[in-house]
Amino acid sequence: MRRNPLRHLSLAMFLSTISVPLTAQGSSQPLQPPAAAPSLEAPRVLQGVRASGAIRVDGRADEAAWAASPVATDFVQRGPRPGEASTERTEVRFLYDDQAVYVAARMWDRHPDSIAAPLARRDQGVSNSDWFDVALDSYHDRRTGFRFSVNPAGLRRDIYHFNDDSDDDTWDAVWDVAVSRDSAGWSAEFRIPLSQLRFNVPRDGAAQTWGINFGRVIARRDESSFWAPLLPNTAGIISRFGTVQGLAGLRAPRRLEIMPYSSAHVDRQPDRPGDPYYSATEGGAAVGVDVKMGLTSGLTLTGTVNPDFGQVELDPAVVNLTAFETQFEERRPFFVEGNDVFQFGQSQAFNSYGGQGFFYSRRIGRAPQAGLGTSGDRPFVDQPEQSSILGAAKVTGRTAGGWSLGLLNAVTGQEQARYVDAEGDEHTAPVEPMTNYLVGRVRRDLNGGSTVLGGMATATNRSLDGRLEPLLRRDAYVGGVDFEHSWAKRLWTVSGYVAASSVGGSAQAIERTQRGSGHYYQRPDAGHVELEADRTRLSGHSASLAIQRAGDWDMSVKVQNVSPGFEMNDLGFAQRADVRSLATFLGTRRTKPTPVLRQYSIAGFTTHAWNTAGDAIFADFGMGLWGQLHSLWSGGLNLSLSPATRDDRLTRGGPLGARPASWGVNAHFNSDSRKPFSVSMGGYVGGDQAGGESRSVGLNLNYRPSPSVRLSMGPSVDQGRDPDQYLFDFADESAEATFGQRYVFGALDQTVFAVNTRLDWTFTPTLSLQLYAQPFVAAGDFRDFREFTTPGKAEYDVYGRDRGSVCGYGGAYALSPVASVTCPATLQQAEADGLMVVGNPDFNVRSLRGNAVVRWEYRPGSALFFVWQQEREGFEGVGGFDARRDVGSLFRAPARNVFMIKATYWIG
Repeated sequence: MRRNPLRHLSLAMFLSTISVPLTAQGSSQPLQPPAAAPSLEAPRVLQGVRASGAIRVDGRADEAAWAASPVATDFVQRGPRPGEASTERTEVRFLYDDQAVYVAARMWDRHPDSIAAPLARRDQGVSNSDWFDVALDSYHDRRTGFRFSVNPAGLRRDIYHFNDDSDDDTWDAVWDVAVSRDSAGWSAEFRIPLSQLRFNVPRDGAAQTWGINFGRVIARRDESSFWAPLLPNTAGIISRFGTVQGLAGLRAPRRLEIMPYSSAHVDRQPDRPGDPYYSATEGGAAVGVDVKMGLTSGLTLTGTVNPDFGQVELDPAVVNLTAFETQFEERRPFFVEGNDVFQFGQSQAFNSYGGQGFFYSRRIGRAPQAGLGTSGDRPFVDQPEQSSILGAAKVTGRTAGGWSLGLLNAVTGQEQARYVDAEGDEHTAPVEPMTNYLVGRVRRDLNGGSTVLGGMATATNRSLDGRLEPLLRRDAYVGGVDFEHSWAKRLWTVSGYVAASSVGGSAQAIERTQRGSGHYYQRPDAGHVELEADRTRLSGHSASLAIQRAGDWDMSVKVQNVSPGFEMNDLGFAQRADVRSLATFLGTRRTKPTPVLRQYSIAGFTTHAWNTAGDAIFADFGMGLWGQLHSLWSGGLNLSLSPATRDDRLTRGGPLGARPASWGVNAHFNSDSRKPFSVSMGGYVGGDQAGGESRSVGLNLNYRPSPSVRLSMGPSVDQGRDPDQYLFDFADESAEATFGQRYVFGALDQTVFAVNTRLDWTFTPTLSLQLYAQPFVAAGDFRDFREFTTPGKAEYDVYGRDRGSVCGYGGAYALSPVASVTCPATLQQAEADGLMVVGNPDFNVRSLRGNAVVRWEYRPGSALFFVWQQEREGFEGVGGFDARRDVGSLFRAPARNVFMIKATYWIG
């Protein structure tokens, strides 16, 4: 549950890893030597010049208007030699008119034959490429920005920056750029429509000042440089931009964008003998429209009618044996774009216990929560895979007074399932109610963006009746306030939040909530919580406070408290409540090259957690080392040691368990990713005092046979032994030590094998083919059934050895907990005799998921998709892993194929 303690090593510092390449041409000027490094403290200022005449975006910048623009030059390295002048000269010019801003960049290069210009799909970061970036803080709030990037092959990327040093590469704008190359280097010419930016128009009509920065990457040297210096050991990105002044006469553009779509699909499914709902081929078509409209110069209304919320890429296969749900990535464009404004409670710290999100958009349109399973009384069921989203709208943006606003509302329809009973009669049952989801967020920037105050509220309301009323909560509300304050040029930051929740519904629904894995109010030895079966509302609170220093020395301290009744999973995501935690971090980053290392870091951390009763439930001490050679090969080593603690989730609502002392070692390395062939590898080994073991190794191979083709293959194997994997519990009044309930576990030997394979073939910057496949096998072998005997300790009695008997019946088992018995003749007789009966827990899950996507951006903002998806799944009740048998069976399993065509057309 703990985040990577060295995550600061991979922070997306502006342009260090995600820039885009450019090209230039048509210049007869002589090669220019790099200039001496300017003062790092001198403010960088450009004077905005209005374009005189039309600008043709062709990559040459040969219009007379460009001669009137001042030149931005003297770029400063971020790496490999921070603070020194860039090794190659860069010149940038800036113009504007009533419709757009224009940027012309000239990248001089004394070795033009070494300019790296690979092709890839739009928005993909490519490490082996030269890039040029334009970044605009058009609000001039020193916290948000819009970045536009291009490489010498014309590959484009656009990124939205927020909270000063965070970014969102799912943001897409409609803009134009052209590149050219010649014997002196390469050039780029941008046209960025004002309608794609967000800015506030002064009421008095005064000229505006925007934040601005330019960046360049030279791949062969792994060099990144900026006009307004961004050094690796200084905090902030947007706050360190330069400015462009004198933008006079800008008016709020008419912002109206309409995106109609149409799609059609065919679904070919494997045979299901006897199922009356089976159809070998199913098809369908849909049309809809998305609309964006500017309410003010800074606020945008986004609405959708009959939205297409299908995902082009499949979720990865997982096997989850815990009591907690798995969180998946959001990929639906409506929810992804602009999602940063809804982020709440993101305390700034390098180390943290657990993870939570106050807005998890995949709750909207989720799979029905009250779905029906097949059984002897209900042999055939037909139910939807997702809830239908009837409509959604959101307002996002920023006011002239410095307020950032976000408001989202979505409505999902009632879903029905059909089923056939044992007599052959058909019935229907509701599996998901009509639901309204509402999210509101507000933030206020003060002190030039150094202080931020904000609040958030979410509401979920369901129309419940019949079978759904005792199963689901009727309403759920969460609200809170958060803050962030930085000082000493944002070297230091203190942040935190306070939030409260309230959920209501029938007594049965609220009892289910109390018994859920996030709360476990029914724990018999938990004196600080008490299950109340007649309550119809549950409330709680959560709070966090963190202080962080980010520079050459990094440190953070974070404390958090979540009360037992805090519940936000109707529209957020949290695995558990009832926790208090303390997380610390101390590390140093050295970016000045040494004779051996290009850069390196050392860090140490501690993490501690308790429940509200004061039971220590987690502790961890660790350190990490990371270094990079001048050859750009890098590697790291992480060590962790966890002393023994209690475990209040082990018995799934039963008495307090124990977590044995454990240790772990992780090592990883990466070769130079700029080369046509590169490799990265990582491995982990760990164990605990109870005999638990964990081993894993992962390899990622990347090959680029040409600038337009990339192939990656990532095989991984995870093996481990868990001596206390929960299986079930059984009521027995004689089990006095465990409060009248017997808790049965098994020793689990598990192997997980997967190969993530991708092929990207980019024909032009607007036409690409992507192939993805994931063979996946997870095998689990249970043995040594055992009973938990002593609350608060890791003590177990193995059936058949320490107590009782184990009777096998062709894969199923009957357990006698108190004495050796003569095994009954049948499993039914064993159950009648009062023995604990368990089916075969061994498993062998096989999955093959893949897709192929052709994407053609046939005009700016408009795209055509051809998609093929295939899924193969299989299951056997065998526990051992056999690579030849299991991997081979993947390709023999029945296949489900989905073919889809989708077209969008942008009108703006």
